[in-house]
Amino acid sequence: MRSRSVLVVLFDGAQPLDVAGPLDVFTTAVNFAGSESTPPYVVRTASLGGGPVRCAGGLHVVPDLDLLDVEDADVVLVPGGPGVEHVDDRLVTWLRERAPGVERVVSVCTGAFLLAQAGLLDGRRATTHWGSCEILASMYPSIEVDPSPIFVRDGPIATSAGVTAGVDLAIALVEEDFGRAVAHEIARLLVVYLRRPGNQAQFSVQLSAQIARSDPLREVQYWAVANLTSDLSIPAMAQRAGLSTRQFSRAFTEQVGVTPGRYVDLVRLEAAQRMLTDTRDGVVGIARRCGYGTAEAMRRAFLRDLDVSPTQYRQTFAKPTVLAPGSS
Repeated sequence: MRSRSVLVVLFDGAQPLDVAGPLDVFTTAVNFAGSESTPPYVVRTASLGGGPVRCAGGLHVVPDLDLLDVEDADVVLVPGGPGVEHVDDRLVTWLRERAPGVERVVSVCTGAFLLAQAGLLDGRRATTHWGSCEILASMYPSIEVDPSPIFVRDGPIATSAGVTAGVDLAIALVEEDFGRAVAHEIARLLVVYLRRPGNQAQFSVQLSAQIARSDPLREVQYWAVANLTSDLSIPAMAQRAGLSTRQFSRAFTEQVGVTPGRYVDLVRLEAAQRMLTDTRDGVVGIARRCGYGTAEAMRRAFLRDLDVSPTQYRQTFAKPTVLAPGSS
């Protein structure tokens, strides 16, 4: 087994967590793959001139190398941060000239803007922090910007959303290289969610949907999430809010941003996804507890919104079984 070289590009104003999160994932892999003499990843940091950089928040980092002296890398990781607006043109030129020959080029958060400046995202699908997706799309119309997923893979280029999404993407790369068991152990050690799928939304339903301004509607939102097997029809929820069906539907849609029916669809789907990945419960039981009634109804919901069946979703994203010592 050969060591894979990971190069983290540094610049003034880089977001520290964009650097430290993925770096910890790659360096922690030595505990579960490879050896001290042949680590799975050799991580190096580099800046223009090789001098110290002052990250966002004031943290000073001393890089290993001068970026212009780097000869090869299997993975190039570009962090985001407020500094992306003021990087030296030589850094963008280096990316434009050197990145096309790299096996994997990864950006975290607004690091996608540097890849875009270098022309690396032209004609590709990409994402970045939710608050910057519209800006990226307007500045670079040749990029298909998707604001929903936490990370996007398009050929050798991978872009990710906000800071913690960089950890998710790094874990996904480790799994690709060394398997699910290694990725699982790294996630356990770092106490992070194992393998959030790249197509998972940047926000949960409770965060992506607006919280209603009025107390009755807000209480219905919270109650629906906690009572998925109850009658969540529009008339039932309207009665709970003390409104007519018509008043409830209009006010809910206006204040929450989605119709009541769509909101119920989303919270049930999110709960089912969580149960499929975090438990060994059967599909039929999960369907009932999430309010679908039947496994077929849940299957139709998954195919409509995720384009996979519940069984396929579990096979792809479920946590692996960890055998006890001595078991086989």
